[in-house]
Amino acid sequence: MSAAACLLAAAACSSGGSPYAVAVPSPSPDVATLCRALHAALPAKVDGQSRHTTQPASDLTAAWGDPAIALRCGVPQPTVLTPGTPHYDPTADAAQIDGVDWLPQKQSDGSVRCTTTLRKAYVEVTIPEKYAGPYGDMSALTDLANAISRTVPTGV
Repeated sequence: MSAAACLLAAAACSSGGSPYAVAVPSPSPDVATLCRALHAALPAKVDGQSRHTTQPASDLTAAWGDPAIALRCGVPQPTVLTPGTPHYDPTADAAQIDGVDWLPQKQSDGSVRCTTTLRKAYVEVTIPEKYAGPYGDMSALTDLANAISRTVPTGV
């Protein structure tokens, strides 16, 4: 299996029921079309957490729970997968969850950043430590796998 990279979305939650801040990527028009289809297919709940509005509002982002499990579609290829970059690692560990390949990256704040690989659009999901726990549990991704499989084709 080829390496998969998992990148954390930059997500910060606001207080008082405000939308969750999630940085919006700038993909090509073809990738943005795939991301809009994914957005429409995303579940209402991930890891038992309800979906929230993101700020700014975008068909390229989504968030669930508090702190937010954040999704960004159309992010650039992770540098760990990009030959010629300082962080390139062809042996990076990958995980397959319900037919979708990911490479998790534990972050300094305890969260896990995961980015799909081997798909025509890179989908990045940030799982806060509250859900990932000390061992980097990625079970929240099972709730996203069906939507990703149906809307973002394999291929690079």
